[in-house]
Amino acid sequence: MKDDDRQLIERLRAGDESGFKAFFDEYFDRLYRFAMSRTRGDADLSQEAAQRTLCRAVRRLESFRGEAALFTWLAQICRNELADMAEIARRDAGRTVSLDADERVRERIESEVADPSADPSAAPEAEDTSRLIREVLDSLPGRYGEVLEWKYLDELSVEQIATRLRSSFESAQSTLQRARVSLRSALLSRGVDASWIRQE
Repeated sequence: MKDDDRQLIERLRAGDESGFKAFFDEYFDRLYRFAMSRTRGDADLSQEAAQRTLCRAVRRLESFRGEAALFTWLAQICRNELADMAEIARRDAGRTVSLDADERVRERIESEVADPSADPSAAPEAEDTSRLIREVLDSLPGRYGEVLEWKYLDELSVEQIATRLRSSFESAQSTLQRARVSLRSALLSRGVDASWIRQE
């Protein structure tokens, strides 16, 4: 292991905040490129994989023995993350509603996101849910929140979304699918009913 990597690991284990920044600055771009070569150039997926890899690595620092180069260790974690994400996407694909065909989902997003205060008699709980959904959309990785708003609030077609993303139709469709999965997972993790994004 290089001396620079050894020193960086020591700083991370010591809880040095500047060490964490240096770690992310040093390895995010390399992991992003590594993931891009394995995701057919999917920028959003690669960005998410790189972020998840670095976060998992920080949590697993004690398991790093320095027997291989630090990037080699990170690349293996990234491979595992990509495999996990692909498995989740495959598993969720069978449960995810085709939002193009299900008007209930569009109506729910419009009511919760576009104008959550339209009904002055709405219960405080409903307002809290609306606010949370907005926060979740804003916190989704990459451009997932933006893509969902384009699709279900602006009512753009997948072709139009692809144009905005400067990507292929297939890539835009894949991004939209992952955005749905990400939204559902984020809502469920916060205890919000996400059955309206599920296959009944």
